[in-house]
Order: sequence, then structure tokens, then C-alpha cells
Amino acid sequence: MPVVKPQDAAGLLLIRSPLKGAAEVLLGRRHSTARFMPGIYVTPGGRLEPSDRRPSGFPEAVRQTEGAIDRATRRGLLALSRCALRETAEETGLLVGRRGSSDCAPTAAWLSFAEAGLTPAFEDLRLIARAITPAHSPIRFHTRFFMADGALALGALRGDGELEDLRWVPTSALTELPMAEVTRLVIQEAVRPHNGRTAVRSFTWRGKTRLSR
Repeated sequence: MPVVKPQDAAGLLLIRSPLKGAAEVLLGRRHSTARFMPGIYVTPGGRLEPSDRRPSGFPEAVRQTEGAIDRATRRGLLALSRCALRETAEETGLLVGRRGSSDCAPTAAWLSFAEAGLTPAFEDLRLIARAITPAHSPIRFHTRFFMADGALALGALRGDGELEDLRWVPTSALTELPMAEVTRLVIQEAVRPHNGRTAVRSFTWRGKTRLSR
């Protein structure tokens, strides 16, 4: 069987801290008929599209990172950031941004931010992990996971129908949901104390053995 090359993708982990209770993460369930991970709860995200390689028209001050980050990720960091914000808006209906428009003219894909009086939160994104789907998977992704404060996610949860049961889930209740190992790993990475460090983790698999660094 030929090895399928991973497609570039980005996900966005939104975490918010209510006044009471555990931190919450935004998740949705993939349809039971989906070809890839049916019935599994995931963070918003998806495949990198050609439009993600073009400027949004807004200020795009994405943070530089260190750690387990490869050359392709470093080179495509801005496009991947656009992908994460765009996919989140499409799949959840939430715009991750800050109040106040810029002097730049947004492109068509980003007009929803301008119309809402928002600037996409590029500078608030933090790349926290990379994950590459196992080689035996018929559909493979090289996903870069970003994290942002859920308080920046504005609007009503509705989405485009790709994800079901969209909701904020307390991190203390994640064991109750069907979820891929990589999603659990990324959430664990996001909520553990970092002491100011911004190094990116890498999760890959050789067969069923996980390789991390």
C-alpha cells in the first residue's frame, strides 16, 4: 500500500476560564458518516486552503515559536494561522478577534470580521503542538494546533454543520467523550503549567507507537 502524504492542516484550541469551575475547551463532534474520525469530538480546524496563503488584509503579527517546529511549519506559520481562524469561524460561527477595525481592507474571506468591528486575533494565537497522522491512515494530516483565549471568541455557536454538538466542555469532563488520543494530548499540553515557556511539542506515530518530543 502506498504511503499517503499528510495534508497541511491547522486546529484551534479555545480555552476559557469561567468564574467558577474548571477551565472549558470548545469541542464539536464529527458526523457519524464522516470518512475521517467519525463520531469523535475534535477542536475546530481543517485543511489548509489556497486562500489561506494570501494576506487577510488585517495586521498579522503572529508570534514566532521554538521547540519541535519544522521548516515547513515555520515557513507556513502565517498561512496556518489564517487557516485556524478561518476554519473556527466557519465550523463554529465564532470570530476570534479583538474589538476595533484596522485601516486595511480585508479580503472577501475576512469580511465577517470587519462587519463585526473586529480584528482577527493573530497576535493572540500561540502554536502549541504539531501532530502527524500515522502512515497507515488512509487520510493523513500534518496538523498544527494553535491555542487562544476563549474570551476572544465572539458570536453565537452555530457553524456550518460540519460539527455537531458544539459546546464548551469542562476539562474535568473530557474523559466522558470519545476523542482521539492526539486531541487529549494537545489539551493536556495546553492546560499544564508552562512557566513562561513557548516551546512547541511534536506528536507522531510509528505504527501504534507514539513518538513525542
